[in-house]
Amino acid sequence: MAIKASQVKELRELTGAGMMDCKKALTETDGDMDKAVEWLRENGMAKAQKKAGRIAAEGIVMFKSTDDGKKAAVVEVNSETDFASKNETFREYVAQVADQALTTSAKDIDAFLAEPWKFDTAKTVKEALDAEIAVISENMHIRRFAQVEEQNGFVATYNHADGKIGVLVDVETDVVNDAVKEMAKNVAMQIAAMRPQYTDNSEVPADYIQKETEILRAAIMNDPKESQKPEKVIEGMLKGRVNKELKEIVLLDQVYVKAEDGKQSVAKYVEQVAKANSAKITIKGFVRFETGEGLEKKNEDFAAEVAAQAAGK
Repeated sequence: MAIKASQVKELRELTGAGMMDCKKALTETDGDMDKAVEWLRENGMAKAQKKAGRIAAEGIVMFKSTDDGKKAAVVEVNSETDFASKNETFREYVAQVADQALTTSAKDIDAFLAEPWKFDTAKTVKEALDAEIAVISENMHIRRFAQVEEQNGFVATYNHADGKIGVLVDVETDVVNDAVKEMAKNVAMQIAAMRPQYTDNSEVPADYIQKETEILRAAIMNDPKESQKPEKVIEGMLKGRVNKELKEIVLLDQVYVKAEDGKQSVAKYVEQVAKANSAKITIKGFVRFETGEGLEKKNEDFAAEVAAQAAGK
């Protein structure tokens, strides 16, 4: 199949590999982007994909918390253009969607859209969205929402880049003071900046580790020098490289971005604050929404996508 220049460009941005290597990888994998990333890694031409998502949408991420801070919700509402996402009417509407998400009992987006709109119960959430589309004169859709609740502590919130990224952090603690709140905000900022996929190692799926091990082993076997090493040495190399990758995607294992020594992990930072405040603190989980994350369609196709969703297709 013919490989487009735009595909080569996208793969190059994702992996940092050379242009010709990217073109070869896409040719070898019939244009499959994910398989092309794996092919490059197996052949030692790219680093691990950080799964930041391929941004292909405009809109905003916004959250709403209860007054006691024990519950929060975050929503992503997409629009066709960045201009619309900065419109005050649009932002006020998204704030209402976040308010709705804070109290909803819906488990998925379809149930959420079907429930009564709390600001006008004669309408459903979907009907209120349709009305807002008429006001904004631009297609929009409510893409996703999430709730976090912590009765034995609080939920920290953080908004980055004027609504492009929203983070909720589940903090279990027996002490809630300014220092602990500041720690939680710093952890939320870490999540926004470093895009962890898991809170701790216990959350990492076994099949993920198996897949990564297979890719890294293939990379070693494709290296003339490393492939000649004893199996015991290769196994040690594999374990070390997998652990290195986990430190990039597991929040508590990541290097804390504000660490003065450049080495302190997030876990050690949390422990430090807990000790200083005679507190028991556990980061139980987090939610990170980035506008358009994971939408892999090209920008020119997004208008058609939101139009289809707005029409209920």
